[in-house]
Amino acid sequence: MILGTGIDLVEVDRMRATLGRFGDRFLERVLRPGEIEYCRQYRDPVLHVAARFAAKEAISKAFGTGIGARLSWLDLEVGRQPSGEPFVILHGKARGLMAERGADDLRISLSHTAHHAIAMAVLSGPGAEAAPAQRP
Repeated sequence: MILGTGIDLVEVDRMRATLGRFGDRFLERVLRPGEIEYCRQYRDPVLHVAARFAAKEAISKAFGTGIGARLSWLDLEVGRQPSGEPFVILHGKARGLMAERGADDLRISLSHTAHHAIAMAVLSGPGAEAAPAQRP
C-alpha cells in the first residue's frame, strides 16, 4: 500500500547561483560526503546536486514532514546501484520515521535537463497504519 508520495522540481540555474554564493558550506549542509564525491565526478556537478536536492525534498514530502525538526537533509542519502538506479539510504531520524509510518520500502526516480531537475518518491508498506485522506 502506498503510504506517501512526493515530488519536487528544482531550477538548475537557481541551484548554480546558490552554490556560487555558498559553495561547500551549502553542499555540506544538504549532501552527505558520498553524494558530494559522486556529484563532483561529473563535468557539471550542479545537475547532480540539483537532482539530489529535489530527491530529498520529494522524500520529505512522502514522509509528510518536509525538511525541518523531524527530518534533516543529512538524514537522507541518495545512492546508485551499479545499473544506475537511484536508491535511498536512511540515517538518523529518517529510520525512525520509516518505522513510525509503518513503511518497508521507499523508491525514488530522478531526472534532469540543462534547466531542471525533478525527483519523485513513493513510500510504501503493509498499510495498516495509513491515515485516511482528509476532506474539507
